[in-house]
Amino acid sequence: MKNLSIARCYAKALLLIGKEDGQAESYREELNNVAGLVAGEKELEQAITNPLYDAAGRRRVLHAVIDQLYLSDTMKAFLLLVFDKGRIGFLGNINEFYKKLADELKGIARASLVSATELSSEAIDKIRSTMSKMTGKDVILDIEQDSSLIGGVVSRIGDLVLDGSIRTQLLNMRESFKRGESV
Repeated sequence: MKNLSIARCYAKALLLIGKEDGQAESYREELNNVAGLVAGEKELEQAITNPLYDAAGRRRVLHAVIDQLYLSDTMKAFLLLVFDKGRIGFLGNINEFYKKLADELKGIARASLVSATELSSEAIDKIRSTMSKMTGKDVILDIEQDSSLIGGVVSRIGDLVLDGSIRTQLLNMRESFKRGESV
């Protein structure tokens, strides 16, 4: 849990800089590119995070990567600060928090929608519209299909989960029967 709060602090700090200089979106893109590269290249991740390698060597590797990516001066300084503070291993978490904070700044909420069957674009638009009204934000939906739901949908936005799946309704009925309740 402590690691997540550390990552959140770094993400907030970068976002504050981005709000100040108007570059929050370009920092999102740069940070996402670096974090994606590091996560996708395990050798690179080891080369910059593994404490068995000396810190100066790991910093040189990070510097070489930064130079190849043509990042902004602010992003270069941010990544080197994260490294120097021994937090480069949290880069993926920092990136995830930054994306959420940057979305909030733009008034965007991201939500997931899982349905048992393929939904029509009208149904998706209606769900998106309802979520937008609930949150007061523009909602971007990540849509998946899961036939194990049997029917209905499950939507998640932040900590709120709306489960209208038949699978969950059947499980709830079973639990009620077990407790001897009438349904």
